[in-house]
Amino acid sequence: MMTKIYPPLLMHRLAQVMAHLVVAVIALVVIGGATRVMEAGLACPDWPLCFGVFLPGRQMNLQVFLEWFHRLDAFIVGMAMLVTMGVTIVRRQRLPVWLPPICFALVCLVAMQGVLGALTVVRLLPSAIVTSHLALALTLVVVLSALTQRLLNPVMGWGPLWWRVLSVGALLAVVGQCLLGGRMATSWAAQRCLAGGDACRWLALHRFGAMPAAGLVVLFVVVALLVGGWSRSQWPGLFGAAVLVVVQAALGVFTLRLGLSEPLVTVAHQAVAALLVAVLAALAVRGPSLDVVQAPDLSDSVVLDACHG
Repeated sequence: MMTKIYPPLLMHRLAQVMAHLVVAVIALVVIGGATRVMEAGLACPDWPLCFGVFLPGRQMNLQVFLEWFHRLDAFIVGMAMLVTMGVTIVRRQRLPVWLPPICFALVCLVAMQGVLGALTVVRLLPSAIVTSHLALALTLVVVLSALTQRLLNPVMGWGPLWWRVLSVGALLAVVGQCLLGGRMATSWAAQRCLAGGDACRWLALHRFGAMPAAGLVVLFVVVALLVGGWSRSQWPGLFGAAVLVVVQAALGVFTLRLGLSEPLVTVAHQAVAALLVAVLAALAVRGPSLDVVQAPDLSDSVVLDACHG
């Protein structure tokens, strides 16, 4: 199968932008988790400003800083996506036809994320809206991470069917587990359950869901290594996913053993989950390289001489 190659410098620069956006969105998830843990979700009582100004001065403390920086990071991500969409539209003749529509969809997702962020403040942190806010953030992580891989390897095909099924299954299981944890956290179910035995359903679901999710990731890694060939050559990403699962399980146990009394452990638990989602999304879209056909560059004197001869 032959595929067209695109300008490598342009594709590489777009991939770099997307990779930075993956980091920025993961930072958004982590800072959002820290904001919740520190009970800073309403530290800025208005939106989009904070105490009526862009940069609060006298009111600034740790809680206000977390909420303010969370909004600033979201604003930077939105502006970067707008610029990237503009570039892909202007240079669309030299880029894959699917890239501008995906960038437009990403801008729409960021806009929706902003609306949900506003509603979390205006509606005083309702659990359903905060969980939806997290779901949309994880969707952005998935799309941006997958898009980065395709831009870094524009001549890459798709992996075998078993690879796609196992990787996507593991990815969906981890995202679902993240959302269960988000719903448990935003309703303060874990604290209520540990303190007085109330609302233990969400805590039980999150705990029992952890094992199948981790099992699917481990199954994907083991099968990929046993099959060998191309799938075994992806061992750095597979090893990374396996390590993140082990770390995540350990952090989950420590979080409960400590009675959710250590904010840094809880935030680290959320950070590792977001990283695992990004790694699995990147692995899911990988595949062997395809044969490449490149259109001749007519500005090349060697090509012109050959054609003239």
